[in-house]
Amino acid sequence: MALIVQKYGGTSVANPERIGNVARRVARHKALGHQLVIVVSAMSGETNRLISLAKEVMPKPNPRELDVLVATGEQVTIALLSMALMELGVKAKSYTGSQVSIVTDSAHTKARILKIDEERIRKDLDDGYVVVVAGFQGMDEHGDITTLGRGGSDTTGVALAAALRADECQIYTDVDGVYTTDPRIVPEARRLKSVTFEEMLEMASLGSKVLQIRAVEFAGKYKVKLRVLSSFEEEGEGTLITFEDDHNMEQPIISGIAFNRDEAKVTVLGVPDRPGIAYQILGPVAEANVDVDIIIQNIAADGTTDFTFTVHENDLQKTLELLRTKVQGNIGAREVIGEDKTAKVSLVGVGMRSHVGIASKMFQALAEEGINIQMISTSEIKISVVIDEKYMELAVRVLHKAFGLEEV
Repeated sequence: MALIVQKYGGTSVANPERIGNVARRVARHKALGHQLVIVVSAMSGETNRLISLAKEVMPKPNPRELDVLVATGEQVTIALLSMALMELGVKAKSYTGSQVSIVTDSAHTKARILKIDEERIRKDLDDGYVVVVAGFQGMDEHGDITTLGRGGSDTTGVALAAALRADECQIYTDVDGVYTTDPRIVPEARRLKSVTFEEMLEMASLGSKVLQIRAVEFAGKYKVKLRVLSSFEEEGEGTLITFEDDHNMEQPIISGIAFNRDEAKVTVLGVPDRPGIAYQILGPVAEANVDVDIIIQNIAADGTTDFTFTVHENDLQKTLELLRTKVQGNIGAREVIGEDKTAKVSLVGVGMRSHVGIASKMFQALAEEGINIQMISTSEIKISVVIDEKYMELAVRVLHKAFGLEEV
């Protein structure tokens, strides 16, 4: 008998029929003797509907009241799933985040979990209940409802698994695991049997949408075994996200290719080459709550430099306006320019640590297709390049083939 936390996303519980399918799956696991905690998201599209309602009443909704509103989405799902389980003869109880004391900080709409009191859940499990918990939400120390931000149900599932010391946390989604890259771009993409937390963290941060990055961080910190499975397939082992010291796992040089088409490039031209200039440029950008990714600085012969960095394309205009009005004149830069037709493509793999020539092979494959590399960033287990957005899908296909990722 194992204690398993299962999380089901919005598409898995999108309507009563799918909720019934989830209930039958849970009932089968329960019949095997397992103790089960089920975490669910709101029904597909419900959170967006509630946010739209809020904006009709208040164009910039009050964060506290917005949390009160959107948290109702999951409350609907937990009650319906519990009823569906009862209809199958399975004892079930539903709880909101506040009822099981998922305590967060007070950062409304993007709260972080501080602690969980698992006592109530353990008692119900011991009494033979399936416990159904609302994902994405908790309460702060003042008793106010909080939400964890988009994808927060993944984090709820992992946090409950950590608090309960569960044997496994299973994330059910609309894909049957983690693939070498997006199968919609590369039909030959292969499902990975296992991947390390480090690799999954890189993939999540680089644009892979399978798991929320905070959930992966949480799982790695508390050593929670994670498995990604499809809620639309009856069988399958999915992908196990585990630790590098698990000697049974496959360790190819490259595990996957991540990509992000939401990149934008900002260049500050003719910047004086002197100490502190990078802070003078990026300090105000950070204060404006803009995330900066890849950074490159070149030194020209005349003692000036060009300073280039990438941001999310949604932040491009804000960043350009900020730099032109508050930074350019202060530092004596010649010009600030931006480009939003860029994309980032990344190779990820723990095998890079012990293999040389990965970067040169990557650059050669792209050069043979006439794809120009605008920026490069590397870490121990990742190489990222920024390229023209129109070449992104070609680059992913070429690299997938060059590194033989379709091979078992």
